Amino acid sequence: MSKIAIIQDAPRILDREATLDKATQLIAEAAAEGARLIVFPEAFVPGYPAWVWRLQPGGDWSLCEQIHQRLLENAVDLARDGLATVRNAAREANVTVVMGINERDGSVGRTTLYNSLVVIGHGGEMLNHHRKLMPTNPERMVWGFGDASGLQAIDTPVGRIGALLCWENYMPLARFALYAQGIDIHIAPTYDSGESWIGSLRHIAREGGCWVIGAGVALRNRDLPDDFPERDRLYPLEEEWINPGDSVVVAPGGELVAGPMHEEQGILYAEIDPARAAGARRTFDVAGHYARPDIFTLQVNRRKQSPIEFEPGNNGVAE
Repeated sequence: MSKIAIIQDAPRILDREATLDKATQLIAEAAAEGARLIVFPEAFVPGYPAWVWRLQPGGDWSLCEQIHQRLLENAVDLARDGLATVRNAAREANVTVVMGINERDGSVGRTTLYNSLVVIGHGGEMLNHHRKLMPTNPERMVWGFGDASGLQAIDTPVGRIGALLCWENYMPLARFALYAQGIDIHIAPTYDSGESWIGSLRHIAREGGCWVIGAGVALRNRDLPDDFPERDRLYPLEEEWINPGDSVVVAPGGELVAGPMHEEQGILYAEIDPARAAGARRTFDVAGHYARPDIFTLQVNRRKQSPIEFEPGNNGVAE
């Protein structure tokens, strides 16, 4: 058995360094309770851009630019080791950390943001880096499109894990790509919530014969900074909860074993047995004995995508 922890707490919205400080404290707290796998929500650093669902598409242009600039300035640049504090915290606590971030591309263009998910090993090493394949609806005004270079199953001390962000979990082929790698635990950080979303996670547990960890965003009005532009118009004071969270842990077969944690902030714990995943696939292994490769096959392009490739040269230095 392994103890896992879902961090259903609010970041310091639009403040990267304060959010990273809070994350390290939460990692230490969860580890002290015996958690070996610690999962943060979608876009935890420096917060999910919930405002995109309230701003008028094509309108509120100056307001969009104002907020986006702050998000850009507080996003994580992995090329500059922007998660060093989290990596150190994982190493000191001897835990595996899965964390959603707003990532600023530090190598191409330097101004595009991605909705990214990282897996940090118990030694502090970066095990995987995945960019959300398809931002959903107004999210496309915030994040660029990812690729499949991070569509990887990762071996950890608590089992073999795979992860998809939010509505990526509705993409059958993306799920199949992870099932085919034999995951024990499927991780789904998300901004979504409610009965229909939880129903989808329960379906994934049955379909994939795996544990499912749904890490939701629990955000209140008072979690927004006082200087958030037009805060009172976008989020009236009488509206306490902007998003309810609804984090869950689902066993192979679809049984809820923890959660939903609704309109509450804190840490959701659960004991899981990764070995149950193999037994759950005895009668239905969607990518194994239940597959029909003579009829259906899937090709996944794992090459990292880039709009430019530089040929070797002298970097502009005269010979």
